[in-house]
Amino acid sequence: QVQLVESGGGSVQSGGSLRLTCIVSGLDWTLYALAWFRQAPGKEREALFCLNFGGGNVTYSPAVAGRFTPSRDIENPATYLQMNSLHPDDTGNYFCAARRDSCPRESPPFFPFWGRGTQVTVSS
Repeated sequence: QVQLVESGGGSVQSGGSLRLTCIVSGLDWTLYALAWFRQAPGKEREALFCLNFGGGNVTYSPAVAGRFTPSRDIENPATYLQMNSLHPDDTGNYFCAARRDSCPRESPPFFPFWGRGTQVTVSS
């Protein structure tokens, strides 16, 4: 059974930082691309980044590229999202997702496997 479990969310003040973690199980994680998405209240889900196992990331959201940094563990089935300079517009539920092979470049990107998300709340 494929499982993706996010953690690390919480409540921070504007300008603060958080580091999210996603642990993957139930699949050969070396064959899968891993991605980060978010969904703000009342808005559609937004793709942020995708990371291939062998390198070569895709940035879907230029708006966060200068503040958020994704990474992927090459020894463990995990991906991380370091978020700095958070502001209230970053509030939302953050998800990780997985798909076989490489990161898609179409918009919106399709991923068949999802975690349940971790909530991030940024107060002003």
